[in-house]
Amino acid sequence: MKMKKWMMVTAVATMAASLAACGGNNNTANNGNTEPTNAPAESAAPAGNAGGENTGGETAQITPEDGATLVVWESKEERAFTDAIAKEFTEKYNVPVKIEELSPVEQVTKLSQDGPSGLAADVILIPHDNLGRAASAQLLLPNDVFEQETVQNNTEASITGSSYDGMLYGYPRAAETYALYYNKSLVTEAPKSFDEVIEFGKTFTDKAQNKYGIMWEVGNMYFNYPFIASNGGYIFGDNGTNKDDIGINTDGAIQGLSEFVKLKEVLPINSGDINPDIKRSLFNSGDVAMDINGPWELAGYKAALGDNLGLAPLPTIGGKTAISLAGFKIFAVNAYTQYPNAAKLYAEFASSKEAQLKLNELVGSIPTNLEALEDPQIKDDVYVSAFAEQATNSQPMPSIPEMGNVWSPVNAALPEIWDKGADPKTAMDKAAQQIKDLNNGSAQ
Repeated sequence: MKMKKWMMVTAVATMAASLAACGGNNNTANNGNTEPTNAPAESAAPAGNAGGENTGGETAQITPEDGATLVVWESKEERAFTDAIAKEFTEKYNVPVKIEELSPVEQVTKLSQDGPSGLAADVILIPHDNLGRAASAQLLLPNDVFEQETVQNNTEASITGSSYDGMLYGYPRAAETYALYYNKSLVTEAPKSFDEVIEFGKTFTDKAQNKYGIMWEVGNMYFNYPFIASNGGYIFGDNGTNKDDIGINTDGAIQGLSEFVKLKEVLPINSGDINPDIKRSLFNSGDVAMDINGPWELAGYKAALGDNLGLAPLPTIGGKTAISLAGFKIFAVNAYTQYPNAAKLYAEFASSKEAQLKLNELVGSIPTNLEALEDPQIKDDVYVSAFAEQATNSQPMPSIPEMGNVWSPVNAALPEIWDKGADPKTAMDKAAQQIKDLNNGSAQ
């Protein structure tokens, strides 16, 4: 089944807090992950799965190794959660846990360097689109012991994001996508379609006064994926696993991008004149009425706008539901750990329903655990609910290593279309060929 035929994810999942770590995941999307990953050295053997055979989810059949201690890599911004959950884990299993701060987007590269020598963490936390690099380099142990519980307890999208080449590796703990922020003092009701966005923008946009009805990063594929996907475009086929099936230039993608072009009427500036800082300032001051953005901006926008802040799912595109990209934070176990049982126990413990609710309480993240998503703590939060609603129409970023080859070509094509009026088909055909050449190692 091609990615363009993915069923819409019915299980709700996303993030909803101001986290630099979430922003880091988004930056991963912006920059791609093109740093090479080295395979484990032949002289260093990955840890075996002693005691870790698939037990059908019977957690009682795995216990920590005698004398086990763990090192866990965690982002600085989510340290409050990790300190709390590590303390609980130690109390339950009598396994000391040391926390080392490292940005999630840096962890696979660091693991490739330090894993074979035994210097890396036992448990890592990564954006799911980094998974392919790590798994293909044999740096991770599969999620085998807790596979059944993980699949049953979490959203379908997060399981897809935690898997590579048919194997479940990750332990999903949080998710994110983006939605439509709006200023209620300017926009009384969230627009249901981008046609309505244009109609409002005609009454509000005044370039001379630096006022715009809507603003988003028009040169960034991450935020513009809905214009590619909503009418049938996709990145890679076969659920994002087929590097040879590139769908950014299909008829459906080009049709969606024709709707993208129409919006320049109400955002008549070049892509290079839009960045997060500029957009944030204009939205906070009321000079931008609507912004397509992620949960990492929520706390700041709430502080600036108070009760005037609104949040809604993305408007429809050409009559089609807007399909956003979803990203997931996942735990994974280092293949070279000396204590695979203890590491797997920690990854499962720190991604459980209770742990995900604690993460939401302390940091603001949105769970992937199905029961946690039904908890009043999550359902009664109006902003969380809006992100969650958009997440029902999201697709996980492909996690194969070739995803790193996508960002630069598409992020070059979009400004050509937006800034210079290039034909969308011509620009995306060129980008697709560049991606193909990079995938096949034939790029000049």
